[in-house]
Formats: sequence, C-alpha cells, structure tokens
Amino acid sequence: MTPIIELKSIGKHYGEGKNRAEILDKVDLSVKEGEFVAIVGFSGSGKTTLMSLLAGLIAPDAGEVLMRGEKVTGPGPERGLVFQSYSLMPWLTVRGNVQLAVDSVFARETKAERRARVDKYVEMVGLAHAADRKPAELSGGMRQRVSVARALAMSPEVLLLDEPLSALDALTRAKLQDEFAAISQVEKKTVLLITNDVDEAILLADRIIPLDPGPRATLGPSFSVDLPRPRDRAGMNANEGFKRLRRDVTNYLMEKGRHASAEAGDPVMLPNVVPISLEAKKRVPAPELPKAYRDAAHSPIERGFVEFFEVRKVYPTPKGSLTVVDGFDLKMAKGEFVSLIGHSGCGKSTVLSMAAGLNDISSGGIVLDGREVSGAGPDRAVVFQAPSLMPWLTARENVALGVDRVYPNATPAERRDVVEHYLHRVGLGDAMHRRAADLSNGMKQRVGIARAFALSPKLLLLDEPFGMLDSLTRWELQDVLMDVWKRTQVTAVCVTHDVDEAILLADRVVMMTNGPKAKIGKIMKVDLPRPRSRKALLEHPDYYLYREQLLSFLEEYEGGARPNEAPGGETSATPESRDAESPTGAKAREAA
Repeated sequence: MTPIIELKSIGKHYGEGKNRAEILDKVDLSVKEGEFVAIVGFSGSGKTTLMSLLAGLIAPDAGEVLMRGEKVTGPGPERGLVFQSYSLMPWLTVRGNVQLAVDSVFARETKAERRARVDKYVEMVGLAHAADRKPAELSGGMRQRVSVARALAMSPEVLLLDEPLSALDALTRAKLQDEFAAISQVEKKTVLLITNDVDEAILLADRIIPLDPGPRATLGPSFSVDLPRPRDRAGMNANEGFKRLRRDVTNYLMEKGRHASAEAGDPVMLPNVVPISLEAKKRVPAPELPKAYRDAAHSPIERGFVEFFEVRKVYPTPKGSLTVVDGFDLKMAKGEFVSLIGHSGCGKSTVLSMAAGLNDISSGGIVLDGREVSGAGPDRAVVFQAPSLMPWLTARENVALGVDRVYPNATPAERRDVVEHYLHRVGLGDAMHRRAADLSNGMKQRVGIARAFALSPKLLLLDEPFGMLDSLTRWELQDVLMDVWKRTQVTAVCVTHDVDEAILLADRVVMMTNGPKAKIGKIMKVDLPRPRSRKALLEHPDYYLYREQLLSFLEEYEGGARPNEAPGGETSATPESRDAESPTGAKAREAA
C-alpha cells in the first residue's frame, strides 16, 4: 500500500556561512492512511520545521515530501494544520472563523451545504453554545477547539497538529486530549501530532517516533503503542504495557537529550558568610566551626518549622466576598519538601504568595521558625513560573542583586563567591557573563533557581517553576533543583500541576480541593529513597501506586466537583482522614 504521506531523506538548514544552522538531516518518515503518529521532540530539535515541511509551508533543501506518491510543492486543503497559537480572525465569530475556511475549500457547494458543514464541526468540538462569540470572549481551550473545527471542516486527508495543547493549563489540556482521541476515532483521519509530552503521545497515538535533538536532527526508532482504545488516563496507570512503553520512551529521550555540558562543575567554594535574615541567631555555621558552636546555633524548632494555621484568603467583589482559600492547615518539619497540587483556580499560588508575604492573609496565620510572617523578607525566596530577570543585566549580575543586599557584612569577594558558587551549581558556570536577554528560557530559569538558593532562605517557595518549559528542559531542571536542594536541605514548598513532578520532588504531596473555599483534601507521604532520579522512579514498584492516588484525587475534582461535600459547602475531610498512607503501608496492611 502506498503511504498517504512520506518524507524521503529530508534535509533543511537556515542561513549561510558562519550563520548557517543545520536543522534536519536525512529524515525519513512513512505514514499509512488512518494512522495516528506522534512525533515527540523538544525545544530546538526542529519540530516546527518538520511540521512546516509536511504542510508545504517551506521547501526542503534536500529530499522530498510526498502526498500519495506526488511531490508536495506548497500548502493544500488535503493537509489541515492546527498550530500551537490559535491564529483566529479576532473580528469574526466562532462560526465565522470556521466558515472562512469552508467557503475557500468548498466554494462549489450551496450556501446551505457549507453552513451544515460548519455547524457539524462546531458542534463536534463542543462549541455550538458559543458559535456567535468572538475569540476575545473565549478561553484558551475554546480557541484551540475553534482551530480544530476549522481544520476538520476542510475535510483534510491528513491532519497536522503542531503542539496544539502545549499553551494550555493541565486540566484543559487533559480534556482536549480526550476530545482529540474521540474525534480521531469518529473521523478516522490520518493524524501527525508534534508534542513534547510523552503521556499525551501514548494516550493518542498508534506509533511514537522521537525526534533526536539537533543540530542535524533526525527521527529515532518507532515505538508501537499497543494499548486498547478508548484509553483511560487513570486506567492506563495500572497497565504494565503502558508502564513499559512510558519507561522506554522516556529513557530514550533522556539519553538522547543529555547534554555533555550540563554539569559545569563547581570550582567555587561557598564562603563562610551568613545572610542578614540569619545573622542575629547565626544559624548557618560553617562546617569547620566547633561542635559546641554548631549545637548552639541549631534551631530548636524542627517539626513545626513552618506552620499554616487556619489560613484564609477573601477578596471583595461587587457581588460580595469571595473566599478563595478557606482554612489551609499544615505543619512542615525543617528541611521538608512539600508539593502542592490541584486543579487551576484551587488557590495553590494564593497560598504560596501569602507565605511569601506578597499577599495579605485575611485570617489565620503563617509562622516560620517561630516568627509570624508579615510581609516579604529575605528569609523567603520565590522562584516564579517566569524568571523575572533584568534583561539588560548578566546572569551573574541578576543573582548579585539579591546577594549584595542579604550579605551586608560580607566582603565583595565573598559575595562574588556566593553568586558564582550557585551559578556553577545550576550549570551556568560558562554562561554567567551573558545577558539575560540572550539566554534560553531554560537558562533563565536556572538563573532564577541560583538566585533563590544564593539568598540562603529559611523557606524556598516555587510557583510552577518549570510550567513554561518543554519536557526535556523540565526534566533537566528538576534534576538541578534536586541536586542543589540535596546540598542545602532548605525547607521548600513547590506548587505544580504535574503529578510526576510532585512525586519526584516531595516528601509529602498536599492535594487541594477546588475553589472557591479551597482547602487541603488529602496529604500523601512519599516514602521513596533519596536521592531520586526519574529513571529510578519509573522502575520503582511503588511509583505508579503513588501516581494512582494523585490521579484519582484530581479525577474526583475534575470539572468543579466537590466530593463528600457536607451541608453548608464544607468538605467532610478531617486532618486525620486527609493523611493518606504511603503505598508501601497500604500493601502491608492488605497482606496482613
């Protein structure tokens, strides 16, 4: 059988001379009619170039693109394309945006036939109720549904999806993944999906092909997805075939994407200086100080080093008070790492911003090392989703901004060593003198991590620090974070929507119910050995049991549900019932 679409020995570069960048080299691909193929690649690997070649938007320098054996010389309606960005006409309605494509492709059909075609696909993507709204009135997920409806309404033979869900939050992304799976089974289209999410690829595809990182990127081996359809996200978690495939694809990508320069070494020793927030108590003694001094400097507070007591956040609105967080109660031991997880809008970032002193607490209180939090301070460092660097300063200068303020009694040489120690620790020893504007997103976030640790904070607060990054960069920075945390043992709270990240990083995972009036729904202790690596985690017998607990909790609250809700809007969970056993303990109890 002739493949429906093919790439034969494709090569592509941009620029010439010293500026020549080799993007793709000897790329071969053959896709059968009706097949769903996911190409998994990461930032800079040439994914968008590959998709543009398939769509006929650019021409290869070598080789050829074939559609049913005929050479592709430009774009055509037989190949429908959905981009990462929505590319909608802002002055047209949902129906108008879809109609624009239909009128172009099916000009010979009657007006009634074209309208019926538009209505069919607007309804298929669940937007019949919003057909007369303009893009500005739609959420990100709804806008992407319009793009999908527009592509499908052109009745393409091949549907090309260029990271269509990567800009969406986790819950919206999961919902659209399920919709894509259902639509692909109804329409029986040939689909090529570019994604950086291994789980998304497994959920949707018949076959997964990694795009090995460039320069001169090429396609790796095919991984067949032999899992029955329809595929349930939570159900797959217990499937041995899913676990094996997920491990194999992830390990392949990690090995191929590992950069030789990731570990830049640590030639700069950390000087024996104390930040201003700890100076009064001298709680960060140098290792060589006498034992009596170290004992005297040790904090007497261990189990309740951080305490959230009945924390509430209420915002006034024209319709009355809105309680976003209602009674957040948590005690953390010194040196503990807690992940905070829940659906969008559950108040995770609100809790974090109150702990940072960036948002007032409506009632209750937060105590850190025996003192109540009242405003921002150098004893708490925050790493945001966006690094918030000064673009005209170098990486070193951005870290030095904070260090110069919190080490007032250190010499300039000592402060310089603090800055350079942490920049080396996050792998930026060779890039510390580059301006922030010239750094990649992953490198900028490394600067943010170095800046936070360089302050020697009592509490590290991480607000979805890797949420804007592709999977491979996220995996690398999780390793960086764990390595630096292992050396400092700083008490930390990380807000995340990523189940795997929550388990990988934390001693305990705190699950929040949906807002408004969000609170802690369950706490899961992660009893896995440290130091942890993603590869070891995927092979640990308890890993998928932890994952199942988190997925089940999030599934319960999907769509705004509030399970076990008692009269008056309060959940029936108690601190005792919230503390979940570790999977190891649960298995032992069952065995007994």
